[in-house]
Amino acid sequence: MELSELLGDGSRVSVGESILETRSRDLTYHPPHRPDAVVFAESTADVARVLAYADRERVPVVAFGAGTSLEGHTIPTSGGIVLDLTRLDAIVEVRPADLQATVQAGATRSALNAAATEHGLQFPVDPGADATLGGMAATNASGTTTVRYGGMRAHVLALEVVLAGGRVLRPGGRAVKSSAGYDLRSVFVGSEGTLGVITELTVRLHGIPEHTVAVRAAFPDLGAACRAAVAMIGSGVMVTRVELLDAETISAVNAYKETAYAEAPSLFIEFAGTEAGVAGDLDATREVAGWEGCRSFEHEVEQEARTRLWEARHHAAFAIAARAPGKQAMATDVAVPLSELPAAVELARARLDARGRDGAIVGHVGDGNFHVALMLDPDDPADVADAKALNDELVDWALTRGGTCTGEHGIGLGKIGYLEREHGDLLPYFRALKNLFDPNGILNPGKVLAGDVHPVP
Repeated sequence: MELSELLGDGSRVSVGESILETRSRDLTYHPPHRPDAVVFAESTADVARVLAYADRERVPVVAFGAGTSLEGHTIPTSGGIVLDLTRLDAIVEVRPADLQATVQAGATRSALNAAATEHGLQFPVDPGADATLGGMAATNASGTTTVRYGGMRAHVLALEVVLAGGRVLRPGGRAVKSSAGYDLRSVFVGSEGTLGVITELTVRLHGIPEHTVAVRAAFPDLGAACRAAVAMIGSGVMVTRVELLDAETISAVNAYKETAYAEAPSLFIEFAGTEAGVAGDLDATREVAGWEGCRSFEHEVEQEARTRLWEARHHAAFAIAARAPGKQAMATDVAVPLSELPAAVELARARLDARGRDGAIVGHVGDGNFHVALMLDPDDPADVADAKALNDELVDWALTRGGTCTGEHGIGLGKIGYLEREHGDLLPYFRALKNLFDPNGILNPGKVLAGDVHPVP
């Protein structure tokens, strides 16, 4: 049976050149690979039919949302079917009294926030891109607000997941806590589409604070900025965000956004709560910043100014890319214990300078996660190898100090070898899970684990 017959609508199966091309790549240096077909699912039943067909015919399937992941997660390296979930975009229900919402996997976080705002609520997980919530769950996304609210795993209460073969599972529930059995919900969150395809999820919502202040603080050097961030967290100040931007990032942002921020290592900080509570947090943070020689400490209360500041932070990747036309991005993603953060960031800058590379450093430093943004020529093997060697150094340093190779981007294609270094003793158990949920190896083959448990023919 052909795919078009399976869905009863040939228009939902595409082999058009432009459609195949846009589903062949991500935002980074990873080489593109076209699928054989793109299927636009419009229901869980569609997904189940496609996966049953694919499992029977041994056709690889890659789930696709907004395509904003950064480690090649959605590149169909084995061809086959890209299962586009963007038409599963309903906000199924917002339950204000429960501080919860149920959404389909293709709904974006901005769409959920638009629906939640009407009830004085928000969904705070903010990876920067307007990603789909199913994709965010699949990669256990986090971002700028994780320091206060946590990432996706802390926010997903229940899932609807379709397995290879078409069986539908619904792990989790609406209770905010449970001790009933093994937590399969958490297994699927962060599984990167290798164990099942998420079609629906129930998530936590939070009240919108009454008062918010954003701060921009400039420091004499990277170490001082990082030490200040660590001290802020240790002091108990209720920060909602604390983001590091090095001088190179600020310079790129100024050119890209036509801003005039001081081109020095800086922290972008946000506090939210009651007006009195925020005032106290602001005073305490100003004092902590002063301990590390803070050169300027400016705060904004007006919504427009705060939006402009966070837009500049979220557009940092585009700003860095704009100054290297024709190149592609590689973003490192190590996270370390907070006590190791200043040394880790200083090491990253020293290694960049020693290699003579143009690179910028940004980070969610309140939780020890930072990124070195490297622009490279994907057609230059020496350039790619040098960038990977730098990443190797940072990962090795982090692992010896209790850190991780990925704080939020996931494994995908780019970090398979690092996963083996970090959790080699657990790989047999990871493989056993893969074999249990996807015995024929059709779901996102070649991602997370080296090779396939049962390679697709």
